[in-house]
Amino acid sequence: MIFNAIKYLLVFLFVSNSLTAQNDCASELKNAKSVYDTFNFKSNNYRTVEKKGDRFFEVNYLDKFKKDNVILGVENFEISNKIIFKDRKAGIKNNIGIVTNQTGILFLKIETKRLLKPNCSGNDTMSLISFNKVSWEKVHTVDYLNDNGLNIKKIFSPEHGFRGDADAGATVASGKDSKTGLPVISLYGKNKKPTAEQLKDLDIIIFDLQDVGARFYTYISTLHYVMEAAAENGKKLIVFDRPNPNAHYVDGPVLNPKFKSFVGMHPVPVVYGMTIGEYAQMINGEGWLANGVKCDLTVIPLKNYTHNTRYSLPVKPSPNLPNDKSVNLYPSTCFFEAFNGSEGRGTDKPFQIYGSPYLKNIDFQFVPEPNAGSKSPRFQGKVCYGEDLSNTPYLSEINLSWLIKAHKNYVGKEPFWIKNSGEFWIDKLAGTDQLRQQIDSGMTEKQIKESWQKDLEAFKKVRSKYLIYD
Repeated sequence: MIFNAIKYLLVFLFVSNSLTAQNDCASELKNAKSVYDTFNFKSNNYRTVEKKGDRFFEVNYLDKFKKDNVILGVENFEISNKIIFKDRKAGIKNNIGIVTNQTGILFLKIETKRLLKPNCSGNDTMSLISFNKVSWEKVHTVDYLNDNGLNIKKIFSPEHGFRGDADAGATVASGKDSKTGLPVISLYGKNKKPTAEQLKDLDIIIFDLQDVGARFYTYISTLHYVMEAAAENGKKLIVFDRPNPNAHYVDGPVLNPKFKSFVGMHPVPVVYGMTIGEYAQMINGEGWLANGVKCDLTVIPLKNYTHNTRYSLPVKPSPNLPNDKSVNLYPSTCFFEAFNGSEGRGTDKPFQIYGSPYLKNIDFQFVPEPNAGSKSPRFQGKVCYGEDLSNTPYLSEINLSWLIKAHKNYVGKEPFWIKNSGEFWIDKLAGTDQLRQQIDSGMTEKQIKESWQKDLEAFKKVRSKYLIYD
């Protein structure tokens, strides 16, 4: 009897101590999470405790960005009380709208430490464990600004949509972002310009899109309309600057206002050699907005950047510019949108190959088929003959030789140049009808380029007034 009583007493004490230890463990873990789950607005740091499997980790989001690379405008942005608050004493924050898509990203440096042993019953007490891991995390601008306390009210998205997966020219519907719950307003199709109704509850507009430096890439047209709407409605616009991967040269015909369209709104050459922040300053400074209105504009500049900086885009800017090669070729190969053939949509090399069923004496061939970048590519299922340009050396000027070669080898019954709404599409892309006429007349690439020089020199003088970088 005595032996059994002692045994039951020992069991009771063991269970009691274990429960107490587990309760203490749970309490300490809760306290640890409370301590570490904090946010420091001033330094843009925050630390959290995350549970992964049977271990807890401390995750430190550091305020240092990549040192060896370009510092983006959003990374260079001082999230100040002036931006966050309308009235700091009253705690009233500014309402902010942001124009962005999948290209609006930045990279945060992450330090992960194994923090605690969760099994702290018995003699196994809680302790810090020496284990560090440093990595980089891709973060969307919207999430970053939200986490830093800015009051983002709505998102505006350009051609291709907020997630950047819509075909070129496709209608993009407005909706709601599944992650943040924020309303997403399309700025493509009939609603290219934000309306007064869409802006009335906003104090500030932020613009963060990755341009590729070609006049017919429509993000700069979206910029124009956003600036115009901001000016007309008394809203401040902040542009987070981003590198232009084709900023290292200026080339192509300068747009004739007669051929103004959404793929060319300003009297600039096809390749203008400016970042989107510099370009915004030029739109404002040259009085290109309707009725000469001026936008209350602030550009947050890049660091560690010049126009000759080779910059690899971290995400594709649109479905059919999947890599650096396509982006570099784009100012030259986009002209193939305007001929009776294919610019490579519906293949894994859009804007890196071209072809047509009606080209002769050319061996390379491909067959366009529906894919994520083009649901209904031209000449779907038909063999196209042309050239693979994916191994072309890095371009520092527009190449017209491929377009001229295609023109010479074309044998189709239909005209070489296609029309859109009754007008030659090449005239809209080139910003002039002269390029079409010059190629039709048999002029050489050298002769055509010589005809551009006077206008290019005049543009460079205008451009020089707005440059931020060497």
